[in-house]
Amino acid sequence: MEAYQAITGRRSVRRFSRIPVARPLLQKLLYGACLAPAPHHTRPWRFVLLETAEARQRLAEAMGAAWRRDLEADGVAPERIAALLTRSQRQTEEAPALVLACLVAEGLPARPEGGRRWPDERRQRAEWGMAVQSMGCALENILVAAHAEGLAGFWISAPLFCPEAVREALDLPPEYQAQALITLGYPAPDVSPRPRREPDLAKLLTAR
Repeated sequence: MEAYQAITGRRSVRRFSRIPVARPLLQKLLYGACLAPAPHHTRPWRFVLLETAEARQRLAEAMGAAWRRDLEADGVAPERIAALLTRSQRQTEEAPALVLACLVAEGLPARPEGGRRWPDERRQRAEWGMAVQSMGCALENILVAAHAEGLAGFWISAPLFCPEAVREALDLPPEYQAQALITLGYPAPDVSPRPRREPDLAKLLTAR
């Protein structure tokens, strides 16, 4: 598949067939992730393949408990909370393949692995921001490459809101900072993504 075709054809898909995703194919996608641009020629990312039902259940329960606290604090109705958590847990536990993406933090104040130590907070925050941007590039590589391979995927940002709960649920090293989950699988036969809104370049583009 030509690169631009893969970019324009990629869509977020939440429903998958039961066909498993072979480990060599997952490794191929993660290899592509590791070719993403990153600051200072570093690779401050770690990817965790969630292959066992036990690990997925622990993760789903930990993220669900954290989200429930936030939703209750926001005054969301109990029935709405139950519906949201049920859908979230189902996505985490039933996806044919599930990848947790983390950044590696070093020292205090935290800087990304291989990142520079700046004497002021402003530049230290920018250093971390560069690593976050590189993580987005790596995840986009996974999703576009997955589409080119006939797979579909869905980006889940929930770990970003409860990194400590994720780390504890999966017994990850303390330097792992959870950023996102990517679900992957072959799309269900009846999946038909909604039409994508065309970007308004007149609004989004400025020239100087």
